[in-house]
Amino acid sequence: MTDAAQDDVFRDDILVPAVDGYPLAATLFLPRGPKRYAVLINSATATPRKIYRGFAAYLAQHGAAVLTYDYRGIGGSRQKDVVGFNRPKSLVGFRASMADWAMLDVTAAVSWMRQRYQHLPLNYFGHSFGGQALGLLTNNAEVSRALFVASQAAYWKLMTAPERYRVWTYLNLIGVPLTNTLGYAPAWSGIGEDLPKEVFLQWARWVMKPRYLFDDASLVGRVTNFSNYTGKLRALCFADDPWATPAAVALLCSGFDAIRPEILTIAPDDVGVKKIGHFGFFRSEHRDTLWQDAAAWLLRE
Repeated sequence: MTDAAQDDVFRDDILVPAVDGYPLAATLFLPRGPKRYAVLINSATATPRKIYRGFAAYLAQHGAAVLTYDYRGIGGSRQKDVVGFNRPKSLVGFRASMADWAMLDVTAAVSWMRQRYQHLPLNYFGHSFGGQALGLLTNNAEVSRALFVASQAAYWKLMTAPERYRVWTYLNLIGVPLTNTLGYAPAWSGIGEDLPKEVFLQWARWVMKPRYLFDDASLVGRVTNFSNYTGKLRALCFADDPWATPAAVALLCSGFDAIRPEILTIAPDDVGVKKIGHFGFFRSEHRDTLWQDAAAWLLRE
């Protein structure tokens, strides 16, 4: 989205406290007119909130109060070093897991939006891990409807070839050994941003399991929260996404067994483009196609 279009909404950079008090960097997008909906945007792994600002502003233009935020250790939620100008602190020794992201960070963001906009329907947007996290939340019953984009149970064998073999090789021969050696997962190894050690290692363990996070014994009692969600759920799957394949998206959605999730598979040709992939939804070229359809579904009671 152009800067001029984003000027049509109010933006405020704030801090949202996680369940344990950890400060999460966030941006609140507000419409200039009446607020009719509240929307929480939940990020993919190793993806800073700035990736979602165009789509967040678009939703705000259509009457939504929208919050984007960074999980602990990512983007603006990474602690600053005491030495150097605005230099991020090393992640060595930083304690965080993917389960922490869901149970401490996403849970708190849902509560913050619910308390601030009590009179509005609270809707949830999840990209990749952001969709996975909804099922782990103790407070997911607060959400009226959820839209997933490229959210999946990312078992490596459900990815397309040759990507599945690249992922297996990277995780087992490069990523896991390197992370154990350095004490964190460096961005230069092939991921979007530096990741805390246990975030990366827990994710790597999930990717190797046939049912992904559903096979993680450490989440006993938490996975049952999938059944607590009774709102509407639509999951968008893109035909050229090697990670969130139809089978992987269906596996994640199967965990929401109290409802009947709707899964839509979209090919690039359907919206007049050559590729979409895992991140392409957020390009502004989809403003009059994917974004319009997503907003029409998400921004309703």
